[in-house]
Amino acid sequence: MSLSLRLIPAQLLSEGAGVTVHRTIGTPALRSLDPFLMLDHFNSTRPGDYIAGFPDHPHRGFVTFTYLLEGHMLHRDSMGHSGDLVSGGAQWMKAARGVIHSEMPQQTEGRMSGFQLWINLPAREKMTDPEYREILPSRIPLLREGKAEIRLLAGSWAGHEGALTDPLTHILYADILLSPEGTLTLPGGLLSGRSAFLYPIDGAIRAGGTEVPPDTLAVLATPSLPAPDGLVLSGGDRPSRLILVTGRPIGEPVAAYGPFVMNTREEIEQAIDDYRNNRFP
Repeated sequence: MSLSLRLIPAQLLSEGAGVTVHRTIGTPALRSLDPFLMLDHFNSTRPGDYIAGFPDHPHRGFVTFTYLLEGHMLHRDSMGHSGDLVSGGAQWMKAARGVIHSEMPQQTEGRMSGFQLWINLPAREKMTDPEYREILPSRIPLLREGKAEIRLLAGSWAGHEGALTDPLTHILYADILLSPEGTLTLPGGLLSGRSAFLYPIDGAIRAGGTEVPPDTLAVLATPSLPAPDGLVLSGGDRPSRLILVTGRPIGEPVAAYGPFVMNTREEIEQAIDDYRNNRFP
């Protein structure tokens, strides 16, 4: 019997200076999935869809986690950090009390593909100092289970530790490749007490017997609607690839306006005023 999943089709949007993205979390269909605030998928071989990039823009109150599947992008920010994001690499930026940064493509042709995930911060962390971490492809562990390969960007999987540990929301972020007709049974308890989703990258994906179409996010679990232990992911007659992300909810009020995510409207107004008056770090 198929598991009943909530499926969220992506909305096509233009962000930054004209970058085309497919958004699922952060749309009218799914405003948020605590602690996740937004998920954008960019994937194009047309330079016009990505070449303008994301010039200087601010953030406050949350974390951005960018995973580049294919392409080359340069990060610079107001704290003096810079990062050369290449295919298979990732970057973790805790905006906290305020960062102005840019993410600019370093290619004029070819495919640019990847994800940007926004992760909320607890109230006690929103006005702390910003942090930045670049994750090189070589630092991401590769696990093998049967006909599945798992690149573990963050979190723990069956006793293995990923490239990144987040002590605030304990996110798990995995890039999973299934061989033709391959299956992967998620470890027991992996989804318990968590919000969890998957997003297909390539090929046919089924979760608990339910097919997940391309450009569609599948909500696997929330704390109030947990998925059963032993949830099985399966592919089709050719290799299939997906990202799987889980995290512990924060359970606090969310006030959001563009690139600012705080707990109250007053804090949002303060963020806008601080940015307009050059009071970001």
